[in-house]
Amino acid sequence: MKAFELKQKYLQFFQSKGHAIIPSAPLIPDNDPTVLFTTAGMHPLVPFLMGQAHPLGKRLTDVQKCLRTDDIDEVGDYCHHTFFQMLGNWSLGDYFKKDAIEMSFEFLTKVLKLQKNRLAVTCFIGDHDAPKDTESYQIWWGLGVEPERIAFLPKKDNWWGPAGESGPCGPDTEMFYWVPNDTPAPKKFDPKDARWVEIWNDVFMQYNKTKEGKFLPLQQKNVDTGMGLERTAAILQGFGDNYRTELFWPIIQEIEDMTGKCYDEYTKPLRIIADHIRAAVFILGDERSVVPSNVDQGYILRRFIRRVVRQMKSLGVDINTVNTNSVLAHKVIDIYAPEYPILEEKRDFIIFELDKEEEKFKKTLEQGLKEFEKMAAKTSEISGKDAFLLFQSYGFPIEMTHELAIEKGIKVDVTGFKQEFEHHQELSRVGAEKKFKGGLSEANADTTKLHTATHLLNEALRKIVSSEIKQKGSNITPERLRFDFNFDRKLSEEELKQVEHEVNRVIKEGLKVVREEMPVKQAFDSGAHGEFGAKYPERVSVYTVGDNYSKEICMGPHVQNTKELGHFKIQKEESVAAGIRRIKAVLE
Repeated sequence: MKAFELKQKYLQFFQSKGHAIIPSAPLIPDNDPTVLFTTAGMHPLVPFLMGQAHPLGKRLTDVQKCLRTDDIDEVGDYCHHTFFQMLGNWSLGDYFKKDAIEMSFEFLTKVLKLQKNRLAVTCFIGDHDAPKDTESYQIWWGLGVEPERIAFLPKKDNWWGPAGESGPCGPDTEMFYWVPNDTPAPKKFDPKDARWVEIWNDVFMQYNKTKEGKFLPLQQKNVDTGMGLERTAAILQGFGDNYRTELFWPIIQEIEDMTGKCYDEYTKPLRIIADHIRAAVFILGDERSVVPSNVDQGYILRRFIRRVVRQMKSLGVDINTVNTNSVLAHKVIDIYAPEYPILEEKRDFIIFELDKEEEKFKKTLEQGLKEFEKMAAKTSEISGKDAFLLFQSYGFPIEMTHELAIEKGIKVDVTGFKQEFEHHQELSRVGAEKKFKGGLSEANADTTKLHTATHLLNEALRKIVSSEIKQKGSNITPERLRFDFNFDRKLSEEELKQVEHEVNRVIKEGLKVVREEMPVKQAFDSGAHGEFGAKYPERVSVYTVGDNYSKEICMGPHVQNTKELGHFKIQKEESVAAGIRRIKAVLE
């Protein structure tokens, strides 16, 4: 079964079980400072997991674009990826463990026709925070899964969340499949045996972890599930290697043609290249795409692009005669554009940015390698200052310096590098991995006010600067808001003052903020604005400020009256990409 057919069968199955199909959210999260990318299907649904009603009901399903960098060092094996697609279904206070597990089992064994005798599961063993999950065990046993195939594991293995310091969380039950086709599955399940591959995870959000560390029962108990498309497609096609499926193999073949190297002999570097170029294309081709930079998502993107160049160089490619990323990017776009048309729409932009970044890297790569060789010849450890010099002067990410050092058998003072990096980068997140304090569930009074303020700012920009302005993304912490919009020049001091004054005028008027649910077509027909390039489900929430002063499609949360906001102050206006401006502001 091909991956596309798997997607269709999954969505159709859960639709038949009363689930509404929702579109994939962008890879770049909106108003979520705790993560750089959407790492799971539940991220865009947090307000609804916390109790806000979803316009499409209590049962949802989708295929979500995801990207994780915590496993980046694992990339190169047969099943870990940075970018991946996650099949998911949710119950928002509707069904719970029994129905969730029974539907999972039915889909695996009846729809996908996976062999029951090659399945195994894990359940939560229990601790001082929550009891042993005997309920899930009994359900699996009742479905015919032998006790020897059910393992009880601790919180580090069978517990999800919270995503930050506090929020919804709970035990999960994970499903594994015995991958080797040439051997029968052992009678007893050993979770440590890598031949048992995890393919699905049902999370039962039944607790709320407080900031004090207490686990309190949730009034609304939710189900959140996730199945990796890449892993499941490989299993259905009889491969013990995700890179052999149609999701990767054409990219692998292109790399073989470019390098003259065979996948069977150079497996790991070819996998890394294929994974990273796919991730880079999807970041650049996202609805809220970013460009390479030294901070945040742009830093991760830069790291992917430069790792591709270095890997291709190590495989003997003359990188001075070909832009390796863009050649491979065309192949990625060809594979995925039928399902993600935005990649075709943004093909020229993707190729332009890849070429620009690769050319930038090539100019300094040789000089940087020479400088590294000098450093390595003189010491057994690259100092933090020297590592930062390589980063600042030659564009070497610390991970690349570390990889080079390993090859030389020497160490790198990573801690010293981080200190240098933080000192020189105002908004550094330590290699773009550091997260803001708080959690996905932190919709407190401050963030709620700032969220409403972005609506007023958006409308003020349209009234004062240009009616063509549209939101291109936003990010909110309890301290400030960040709002991205399309515009081709720097705003003048007078324009910024007028925008600021307009927002404060509306705040002082004390306008009501009203939420309505309606079909998405009706929302747009009524004059509601949406984020540029964003996809919306069939029914949406629309927030109206005053008598149609501002009307936007949004998930919330918002204040009930603008007078709750206080005083609005713009701190900074800057460019973040060609034709994209950014405003940072606070409420005083």
